[in-house]
Amino acid sequence: MEFTKSGGNRKPVTIAVVGAGLRGQEYARLAEATGTGRVVAVAEPDTGRRTAFAAAHRPASVFTDWQDLAAAGRLADVAVIATQDRLHVEPAVTLAGLGYHLLLEKPMAPTEAEARRIADAVDEAGVIGAVCHVLRYTTYTRALRALLAAGRIGSLVSVQHLEPVGWWHQAHSFVRGNWRREADSGPMLLTKSCHDLDWLAYVVGATPLSVASFGGLAHFRPEHRPAGAGERCVDCAVEAACPYSAVRLYTRCLDDGEDWPLNAVTRERTREAVLDALRDGPYGRCVYDCDNDVVDHQVLALQYDTGVTATFTMTAFTPMQRRQTRLFGTHGSIDGDGRLLRVTDFRTGATESIDTHGSGGHAGAGHDGGDTGLVEAFLAAVAAGDPGLLSSDMATSLASHRVVWAAERARTTGTVVTL
Repeated sequence: MEFTKSGGNRKPVTIAVVGAGLRGQEYARLAEATGTGRVVAVAEPDTGRRTAFAAAHRPASVFTDWQDLAAAGRLADVAVIATQDRLHVEPAVTLAGLGYHLLLEKPMAPTEAEARRIADAVDEAGVIGAVCHVLRYTTYTRALRALLAAGRIGSLVSVQHLEPVGWWHQAHSFVRGNWRREADSGPMLLTKSCHDLDWLAYVVGATPLSVASFGGLAHFRPEHRPAGAGERCVDCAVEAACPYSAVRLYTRCLDDGEDWPLNAVTRERTREAVLDALRDGPYGRCVYDCDNDVVDHQVLALQYDTGVTATFTMTAFTPMQRRQTRLFGTHGSIDGDGRLLRVTDFRTGATESIDTHGSGGHAGAGHDGGDTGLVEAFLAAVAAGDPGLLSSDMATSLASHRVVWAAERARTTGTVVTL
């Protein structure tokens, strides 16, 4: 690919967005905000989203589906695939074949066979491909890896990692929302936590050899429905006392000025619009009266090829916080919470606290700057024709996804699975 220069600056990388939902909108916004990307096409079947996206970015080409985009030939350097999880594989394979570089929202696909099709298509086409594992691109992750590389805690022996999903986030996305059913999207470990298993492999610097897993759907079930609960929160006699009240969650977004998750429920920021959406839409249903089946808690035990061991816990029953990690080495330990790193040196007994948000980057943005870091790195890689500017490729993401599927086999069969 060739890029002409003007005044020493490359022309912006051109972008076609497939799927103008929340993630597609965010990647498009960030790409144009950097000044190194320009949206020239969008494919989105939902009229409201398509119209809003076109008004925001003014792409030259607007399509109702990805097939029409593909039929038009190669219109851009990059295709951002941000459709629902089960709709990734066909546009990804087809557009890679047309020569588009691919930025693919996680997870790659619901099954290993489909994910491998995408990785193979990218390899055969000779294009740059990356999955949106945004946790790799935070200042926190860079600082943590630098501490390990410098030997600050000696040799790494074991890791504890917690993903605190948050009680209301579980209710919004994984009980009432689009990721509530494995058949429609995938298992919780894939749709939510493939980030974490990819991140653990990146931080540990090793490949998992074996995995065991336990967990299930403990709480969001009909038998836990309180006496007197209604089918919808807007007409429920016990709504005020329920921690999962949709009325409380989404009206609080109005009071706090928060866009997400309210923008998944209604585009109109009024109490009347919120209550109307809760009366008729999926986000107003009682959490004990939905058709959800994904787990609300899960634990993994992992052994890596270097001998390092790790545990990973995903649970709904927390505040919505940053991920929390403890790393144990031969000469020290590190406690991290996504921002602060507390390093204890066993030789001196001293503890040092490092605020990684003070080290530059985009710490206040989405995923603590990971969204911006990913987009900047991907556009730079495409502009330079250098995939080495990215921390992972499709093959790396496929390898970390395989750990997810192995863990699910371990959970459902009660066995230890060797990769």
